Formats: sequence, structure tokens, C-alpha cells
Amino acid sequence: MLVRIRPGPELSGAEREFVECLRAYPSTGLALVDCRVGDRRLGAVIMTPRGITVIEVKGFRRRQSGLLAVSAGAWTISDNPLELDTEQSAGLTDQVEHGVHAVRVALEQALQDGGHIAGAVVLVPYRGVVVRPARTALRPGLDVLIANTIDAHELRVYLEGFAAGRREWTVDRVRNACTALGVAQLTPSKAELADDGFDTNRPAQAPIPPPPRKFTAPVAAPPPVAPSRRDRLVGPIVFAAALLGVFVVFLVVGHALLQDSPGQRSTTTTTTTTTSVAVPGTQPRPECFPFEPTC
Repeated sequence: MLVRIRPGPELSGAEREFVECLRAYPSTGLALVDCRVGDRRLGAVIMTPRGITVIEVKGFRRRQSGLLAVSAGAWTISDNPLELDTEQSAGLTDQVEHGVHAVRVALEQALQDGGHIAGAVVLVPYRGVVVRPARTALRPGLDVLIANTIDAHELRVYLEGFAAGRREWTVDRVRNACTALGVAQLTPSKAELADDGFDTNRPAQAPIPPPPRKFTAPVAAPPPVAPSRRDRLVGPIVFAAALLGVFVVFLVVGHALLQDSPGQRSTTTTTTTTTSVAVPGTQPRPECFPFEPTC
């Protein structure tokens, strides 16, 4: 991670240890430490490829260990008041929120979209002191972290995941944001940002998937209607009528065959005609009347 500190800083011991933690991280990011935005001094403004977070770093006045409890009033460790090296804990939430607001206004005045800007309070205990939990959420987008050079795991997890958006902070966008915040003299070169892992161009917008088709429940078929008594009798009646028709047809055909049998046929009278044939050598007898002398 790239770390840039304002010239002539007045860093506390907790802030110097916080800088050592950042420089040891292999994560992609730019940390502007002890920068001034408008009239406000901010502990750090950290830019990653996914967003911006504003950090306020506070150390302990003495060695305190135990369970950290964060509430709207005073913060406590194992029921004892939290003793910070610079100020009381009651106004830390407001201090972080004012820093987030200052960064957002500075970007908007430069006509830049800062997106969602997160904020966090980093408490740096003495080395060897254990404070739990190591991370507590005050509200969405506002966290409290415990970190030092011995145990900085939760701080690294926070910096790599405080913004779940796409990698939209490119090299040019980071440089423009530094100019808008009034820290142009701390801006790394394009080559340095690219070597640290920032994209030179904004990734292409992923295609929007089509909306899922609405599921339409199939319409249930109406329940079958029980046939009435009249409907149940129609089938047998039709079948019986068909059988009767077939029987009648057979009767008609049989009767026709009996009427057309050989025994019942009418005989035909044959008339034989006798023709007289003249025999050669004989004279035909003349016709005569009965009792005629020449007959």
C-alpha cells in the first residue's frame, strides 16, 4: 500500500505505529496521512480500487486491556473508562462523521462522485496488550478497530472489504480525487499507482442479465363430474338398439334366401310344334272331305 504523509507532520506515537501497519500491507491502496481537507485535519484518507474511507487514529494514555464496549456515551474497557492520549472518547463518532462529510463535500465541489464514503476509528493499544473485540460496528459504514504492529489483522480485513463495490477507482480517478482534496503535492505518479495495483481504465460494465420470467402456476383441471343416472343408461340403450338392428338385418337376408330356393321356383310349359316333312317319292294325299267317293 502506498503511504503519503503531509510535510512537516506532528504525528503521535499511535499514528506512527498506524503508518507502519499500512506500509506492511500488500493490499492495493493509497493512504493520505495527516491531511487537511478544508478546515479539518484528518488522521488519514485511504483510497482503494473499491472506495474511500476516512480514519481517525487514537492511542491509549496507559496500558488498558479487556473487553471494549462502545455505546452512545463513554466507551469502556472491562467496565473501566477508556483513557485516550489526546481526548475523551465521547466525541469520536462525531469527529469521524465530520471528516466523512468534509471529504464528500470537497469531491462534490470538484464535480466528482465519491460514492459511498466509509469511516472508522482505529484505537492503537500498547504492544502486548489485548483488547477485544478487535472490531465493532457503531452503525452501517462506521466501525471501531483495534490494531497495532503486533496484531493488525482486523485492520487489514477492514481495508480490503469496507466497500463491496466494483473496482471503479482507477489511476486517473485517484489522482483527480487527490487534487480535489487539496493534497495534489502528495499525489503519486500514474506509474506508481499502476504498479501498486490500480487499474488504468475502468472495467467494462458487465451486461445486465434479463429479468427472470415470472412463474405462472398451472391452472388445475376442474374435477370430473359424476355422470347422472340418465347418462349412465344412454350407453346400454344405444348398444341394445345396435344389436337389435343387426338381428333384423339377418332375418331379412335369411327370408330372402329361403324365397329364392330351387324347389319353390315355378315350372315353365314347353310347347312342341310338329312340322310335317314331305318324304321324297310319295305323293301327297289330296285333301278330301269325309264321306267323299274319291276319298
